Amino acid sequence: MKNSRTKTQSNQTYSNRVLRAEFDNNWDTTITSTGYVKYVALKDKATVELLLSDGTSRLVVFPKNGYILVGSGGTSHFSKPHLTLTI
Repeated sequence: MKNSRTKTQSNQTYSNRVLRAEFDNNWDTTITSTGYVKYVALKDKATVELLLSDGTSRLVVFPKNGYILVGSGGTSHFSKPHLTLTI
């Protein structure tokens, strides 16, 4: 069976297509003074699985202290660098 996963090394990116995010146990969550929810990776290889509005899923892998900011309307900002795998 052919492996259908693709991986991409990404710099800072953003998305408004995330419907659901499942974080592993390696994240800390805070609220910033500007109202963003900030998820910070506590260890290298912290992961979050994303379900996107087009029905695809991504596994995003962050180094320690990498972060995701989630703002109003569900816009998500991903710090650099991170690795994105299509699953």
